[in-house]
Amino acid sequence: MDTVKEFNRYMDHLSERLGHTDRHAGLSGYCTGLMLPLSRKSVEPMAARIDPLHAGARHQALHHFVSKSEWSDSAIMAGVRDWVVPALGLDSGCY
Repeated sequence: MDTVKEFNRYMDHLSERLGHTDRHAGLSGYCTGLMLPLSRKSVEPMAARIDPLHAGARHQALHHFVSKSEWSDSAIMAGVRDWVVPALGLDSGCY
């Protein structure tokens, strides 16, 4: 399995629940940052690691995604559930 392709498929799946397409890059960048081996999981070190040549702009974009974007937590969590439950074989309604 190609991990990058699978991650991108998952991000596409979750992005469908964000409302606006301009939020897709923020979700992908933020989730990428959360998976990086960083001692601090805040947007500043994430931005510096994800896009070192444009860390200031990336920091602003990630901060905006996290703090200012209006997206539904419950819609995102439903997307996570819809992805994970079948993969765990729990789609028979026993969760």
